[in-house]
Amino acid sequence: MASDHDGEDILKPLIFRLHESVPEAVREVLLERGWSEFDEQEQDEADWNLYWQNSPFRMTDHRSIKPWQRLNHYPETVRITRKDYLARHLKRMKGIYGPSLCEFSPVAFIMPNDYVKFIAEYTKERQSQGKKPSYWICKPVDLSRGRGILIFQDIKDFVYDCMVIVQKYISNPWLISGYKSDLRLYVCVTSFCPLTIYTYDEGLVRFATEKFDLSSLDNVYAHLTNTSINKFGASYKKNKEGIGRGCKWTFSKFRSYLRSHEVDDLLLWQRINNIVMLTLLAITPSVPLTSNCFELFGFDILIDDTFKPWLLEVNYSPALHLDCSIDTTVKKRLLHDIIELLNYKQTDTLRENKGPGTKTSYAGRTHIPLRTQDENATDDAPNILASRQESEWTATSAVQSLLEVAGGSFKKEAIVMGKMARTHPRKTLTSQLREKMNRPKTSSQSNAASKSKQLPGARHPAHASVQVTHWLPTTELCSYKLTIPPYFLSTKDKRPFPRVGDFVLIFPFNDAALEASRNGIDVKSIVQEIHKLMNKQSPPGQQKVKKRKDYLTFR
Repeated sequence: MASDHDGEDILKPLIFRLHESVPEAVREVLLERGWSEFDEQEQDEADWNLYWQNSPFRMTDHRSIKPWQRLNHYPETVRITRKDYLARHLKRMKGIYGPSLCEFSPVAFIMPNDYVKFIAEYTKERQSQGKKPSYWICKPVDLSRGRGILIFQDIKDFVYDCMVIVQKYISNPWLISGYKSDLRLYVCVTSFCPLTIYTYDEGLVRFATEKFDLSSLDNVYAHLTNTSINKFGASYKKNKEGIGRGCKWTFSKFRSYLRSHEVDDLLLWQRINNIVMLTLLAITPSVPLTSNCFELFGFDILIDDTFKPWLLEVNYSPALHLDCSIDTTVKKRLLHDIIELLNYKQTDTLRENKGPGTKTSYAGRTHIPLRTQDENATDDAPNILASRQESEWTATSAVQSLLEVAGGSFKKEAIVMGKMARTHPRKTLTSQLREKMNRPKTSSQSNAASKSKQLPGARHPAHASVQVTHWLPTTELCSYKLTIPPYFLSTKDKRPFPRVGDFVLIFPFNDAALEASRNGIDVKSIVQEIHKLMNKQSPPGQQKVKKRKDYLTFR
């Protein structure tokens, strides 16, 4: 915790609030760090520093955030954590920036909407001479922990009774001693504007507990790596050849294994980082601008026998339960480093506004109590897409906040614009804003604009460079200064910390990427920078992988 004021102020501990469904490990780590738990009977509603729950927060919760507080979710991140939404967003990215961009995700069909397309693809493959028919995997779009998964090759075995996603099954996984595995990579996003992504150096390698066998597609212990399934298998506690007991390794052990077989794993991790950046880039323009949040994702990555990484899915609120000693080693340290990443200062223990310029919210000053988890919410399919009413408020307040820093007369007209949008829904807030910006300026507006250029720390006028992406509908504008200073930037150079504990910054990876995400997300420019990065990585790496293929299939 950073020190920035007199020692007498550090007597008050930091306070955490947890929803009842949060794993006990979170409470244990916070107590180990000297935090105290929030008491609803004894403390004021805003007298806390961290609120952690498995379900999403409402926009009103984000709206009432204080400078000393953090929430463990951004709004609308379900856009990549539901399997069907993820498939749609990656498909859209491919359509705009080329099919080679997202080759890390298997071909996908969302049922029942894509049933005709799937049958056409299935029939085409069956009729192709000399081509071995593909294997397919069917997953319910809103279930987790391996539930409801079906693997099939013949269409007659394909049966479903809910909304599912069907993808080509990766039938050539890289095996260790004959066992299939995947990687659980922890990714923390401290900001979507500017986009700031950290990956965790340590993680989990999860194994199936029976040897891989395509002749027994119904054997979940051979084809699925979910711990929630394999811990009930007959071989879970046995000492398996090359694997050991249980079904998990740490990344540290995994790296040691690769190097002991003379495999250079640098290219693998570079490719995985590219997958993470491109996947998050797909939703960044549509995430509402909010202060003092972070999001921990669990990326599931499978490696095939050519050492190519594939994205299987992205998990919302990845499991933090401690099922074994390896979980304890990885997850408790992960939680400690997350708290370090949140960059609390000693003034945050006071839990009060400091200075005349501090506001209680990025979009308004009215305090609205945080809600508790919806009784109907589930951790499998959190419904965090905002309601129509909340979306209307978000759009209005975002425009108001954007114009608020530019001057009084501009602010008044912004409020009127919000009212007009409700009265005349056909005239959108975006179109009204565009009209306003294209009109000749009055003298008062010109003065306001010139004042906004003199705001401390502002690189651009507050209303400049408003960018609305052409491929995702978004009214959450990212080109204005938040009223709460970002916690994730260094006070020295106003840049993200390059490393915090075992969290390593992977985006922004250069100055061009930083600038392209700082004042409205410029997806095209960032994609170009990632392409440059990938071109530098690929040629020597591909040759290395081919040379080491005999080691990668070691059994």
